[in-house]
Amino acid sequence: MAVDRITVDKITWDRVGRVTEPGRYMYTFGWLTITAGDLNIWKQYPRAAFTLLARASEPDENIAGEFRLGAFDVAPDTPLPFTTH
Repeated sequence: MAVDRITVDKITWDRVGRVTEPGRYMYTFGWLTITAGDLNIWKQYPRAAFTLLARASEPDENIAGEFRLGAFDVAPDTPLPFTTH
């Protein structure tokens, strides 16, 4: 049985230049909207990595290249706290 792997784009506070205010920022892939809630998570967990979500567009609206932050992992590089046998 073949298993397809799905890659999920993740982004960290360092990759967005450690912005300090909520807003809409130009990034290499398009516009990224960062909310006050996103910043609060980064302030509490500076190494957190968010999934990058494309905004759905309305049929009459052209917002290609618009992204927001989704679910996050507070310690993406930390090994799991348990071992498997």
